Amino acid sequence: MHYNWISELWRILASLALALFFGWIFDQILLALLLAVSLWFVIYFLRLKKLDHWLRFDRKQAPPLSSGLWGEVFTAIYRLQQRARKRNKRLVKAINRFRETTAALPDGAVVLREEGEIEWWNAEAGRLLRLNYPQDVGLRLANLLRHPDVSAYWQGEWPDEQVTINSPYDESIRLSIRMVEYGKNQTLVIVRDVTLFEQVEQMRRDFISNISHELRTPLTVLSGYMESLLEENADDEQVQHTFKVMQQQTRRMQQLTEDLMLLSSYENRHRERKQVVVDVPQMLSSLREQAEILSAERNHTILLEAEPRLCLLGEQRELDSIFTNLVVNAVNYTPSGGAIRIRWFEDDKGAHFEVNDTGIGIPQHHIPRLTERFYRVDEGRSRHTGGSGLGLAIVKHAMQCNNGSLRIDSDVGRGSTFICDFPPEIVRHADEQGRGTSDEAKV
Repeated sequence: MHYNWISELWRILASLALALFFGWIFDQILLALLLAVSLWFVIYFLRLKKLDHWLRFDRKQAPPLSSGLWGEVFTAIYRLQQRARKRNKRLVKAINRFRETTAALPDGAVVLREEGEIEWWNAEAGRLLRLNYPQDVGLRLANLLRHPDVSAYWQGEWPDEQVTINSPYDESIRLSIRMVEYGKNQTLVIVRDVTLFEQVEQMRRDFISNISHELRTPLTVLSGYMESLLEENADDEQVQHTFKVMQQQTRRMQQLTEDLMLLSSYENRHRERKQVVVDVPQMLSSLREQAEILSAERNHTILLEAEPRLCLLGEQRELDSIFTNLVVNAVNYTPSGGAIRIRWFEDDKGAHFEVNDTGIGIPQHHIPRLTERFYRVDEGRSRHTGGSGLGLAIVKHAMQCNNGSLRIDSDVGRGSTFICDFPPEIVRHADEQGRGTSDEAKV
């Protein structure tokens, strides 16, 4: 191409020199130069016209024949066209594969542009959200899903990674919506029908709640008989040992039943919650005394640091279960002579309850599953301490009832730290006499 530019330049210069020569002979130099320039202008105009016609009407055909620089230009454009066609074919194939893949997904998928407008969706999303092509292309998805929870989720104010709402077109259908950002300012929205899943979860909760209620009465009867039999056989050591083991296991079953009932009540979204201002420092002071009694001969050092005027608006039973479970866990899993530090403090993010111990610690791969029901890091040790495996699950759900969250940090051999974060909207402060205000609400 560089060589053709030089050749083209030499041809132009040669034609101008020839025009000067003939103009000098005939004493018409200016006219000769004008004719030469006009001739080159006509040649370039005709070749441009040929190029324009080819690009407009015959670009799928081979380029027109031409020599010199123009031939190189035609050939270069033709090669670019061929490469572009091959690239477009690959892109079309990739798009078709993407559409076939997303069409086969059991979940709905919606692609949003930078401002939240709908760009594309698969068949399942069209079914769940009643989207119609092409009328709904370019509409804002947030305008089609008008719901306070969805609005909070779009604005980044929702605490979870996804939001679940009733379908705007059918109240009996529950939809889970999750946003995933990708590419350049684009968003993929995953829509899933979780109606059956929530029905199964509700059945599970109902079953656990019902079976717990049914077990409570026979366990109470068994516990009463155990006490009577222990009194009647006070002189027989072997019988006493047998009945004490039976009584211990009965009490363990009773505690498990109580924990299941408590957890079921926290999972029930429609239960009425009576909220009052809870004097947390006083509650923690009493809990510290209970922890020292539970520690007994293990001689734990239990420290309490609590801001004296810092209270919470909540349900007393919920808060007591949160604090008690974490402190009891620290006592149970801290070796003799260890230290347990309890903190209750406030910052600009809300109120925080922290329990730090010098216990055995928890391996990192167990931490994400600690709040699952009946999950145990060490099966043998957990049963030895009498734990039900429900304590942290209760804490998690009770914190969710209070719009809070639980954080866990632990190192094996160095101890663990459990932190409960309560939002600022439920934080209250005691009056001058150290008593909570009289706020009270039912939720």
